[in-house]
Amino acid sequence: MNETGERKRRLFFALWPDPEVRRRLAEAARRWTPHPLATPNLHMTLVFLGARGEEELRCIIEAVSGIRAEPFDIELDYLGHWGRAGIQWLGSSRIPPALNALVGQLQQRLQPCGYEPEKRRFVPHVTLARKVRKPRIKAGLEPIRWSVREFVLAESVSVEGGVSYQVLQRWPLGEASL
Repeated sequence: MNETGERKRRLFFALWPDPEVRRRLAEAARRWTPHPLATPNLHMTLVFLGARGEEELRCIIEAVSGIRAEPFDIELDYLGHWGRAGIQWLGSSRIPPALNALVGQLQQRLQPCGYEPEKRRFVPHVTLARKVRKPRIKAGLEPIRWSVREFVLAESVSVEGGVSYQVLQRWPLGEASL
């Protein structure tokens, strides 16, 4: 809570895997990392919003209404890492143009709600593990094919032993999001 007593929520837009893709991501996480993230938490962040109040949440939901983005397929075939952060992740050697277009629309529409777009280039990835001491890089993995048909607004909730990610709202791709 902030000084006015308003509860802040840690929010982000993401691609949320269907059960089969989630199962395959969990298998990859167990194969490539010693301490993988909890299976229910595997996702691909599109835009991280951080701590936001209820008024900002209403603005955010209204801002993304009407986004028109095409469904797409992505192949996760590249094991990467960010050394300083100790993040082991799974990404794609070929980024679908529709994914970059979706992220661009989200960033543009969220600016009136106080969102500042990242200065770093968007790197689509699924975090497999954190605090990895001996991260790996490997290209040409057996791809995990993911047919993306929606995006979600999710919240990071602190729970005993870590965090849980909860989907607050879903928007379909291929038609105007309402």
